Amino acid sequence: MSTKVIRWFARQSEAGMTTAEYAVGTIAACAFAGLLIVVIKSGPVKALLAKVIAAALGSAL
Repeated sequence: MSTKVIRWFARQSEAGMTTAEYAVGTIAACAFAGLLIVVIKSGPVKALLAKVIAAALGSAL
């Protein structure tokens, strides 16, 4: 077999891998976003964020 044929077969064997990797990455990003939403909506984190925002606005004036 020539080198061109071997390279062509090597490229064909991974034709769907990129799409699968994007799908797994998208699912992982959505799961992480969901976890962040749960954490940010919790009481202690809300209070901490409110303090940080109030301090930032107070020092900006």
